[in-house]
Amino acid sequence: MFKFIIRRLLQTIPVLIGVSIIVFSLMHLVPGDAAQVIAGESASPEQVEQMRERLGLNDPYPVQYFNFISNAVQGDLGSSIRSGRPVINEIGARFWTTVELAIYSTILSVFIGLIAGVISATRQNSLTDVGIMIVALFGLSMPNFWLGLMLIKWLAVDYGLFSPSGWGTFQQMVLPVVTLGTSGAAIVARMTRSSMLEVIGQDYIRTARAKGVRERVVTYRHALKNALIPVVTVVGLSFGTLLGGTIIVEQVFAINGMGRLMVDAIRSRDFPIVQGTVLIVSLLFVLVNLMVDITYRLLNKRIDLD
Repeated sequence: MFKFIIRRLLQTIPVLIGVSIIVFSLMHLVPGDAAQVIAGESASPEQVEQMRERLGLNDPYPVQYFNFISNAVQGDLGSSIRSGRPVINEIGARFWTTVELAIYSTILSVFIGLIAGVISATRQNSLTDVGIMIVALFGLSMPNFWLGLMLIKWLAVDYGLFSPSGWGTFQQMVLPVVTLGTSGAAIVARMTRSSMLEVIGQDYIRTARAKGVRERVVTYRHALKNALIPVVTVVGLSFGTLLGGTIIVEQVFAINGMGRLMVDAIRSRDFPIVQGTVLIVSLLFVLVNLMVDITYRLLNKRIDLD
């Protein structure tokens, strides 16, 4: 296990380097001049040139990238072009908001998805099964921004039950968590049903039933445990995606998370903020995948990670 963890951590190095190169290149291909944006539209050409020199934008791209990556290795992601504050501080102020949103949404999606998937699988082809799958399909097809706006309209504006914006209190958290958790719950439910149906047809399940083991024990102790591996994969990928994909929801609910920070940085061509945010999200995604692999081993002792 220890060797596997070390090997996977070492594998993150080329991944992060590749991500940094792609993001660095794309940001410099975006039309517009960051120096012009910072200096202002009324700035003279001399002032713009001074700004470019101060930001190091006159250096060749390879030199700019080498300076960025060498500082990043030391924990220095540079300073924001807009605010002048260190990038790590700008991200730190928003980081836990996005992480909390992703965690709570994932918990909700797993809780609802597992229950719905198990019920659907144990009542295959019944009205309950069909109804759950129809709802799951609706959840998959529904855009997050539309659901968020509808929840704001119904539960915040019309009935005043929850806050329509912000993050921190329970009233502020409910709507964005439900918005993000809905599509995740639909995915988990469909995957749980599919995996459970495959496991239920195995010989050891029929043997357990023939021995007189209670149906609840067969379902949750034998079938569900062995059906969780593909579900864990989906949950891990969904959680990693949420860390970098909450941009629309954060915009809809005016949440000051990393997604909103990235959008504002792209608009103002704040290269250091964009590059630093993408690097951190990429690292978190890799670590989440590592945790998924470790969970495989905990669920099935026969899986050899080394």
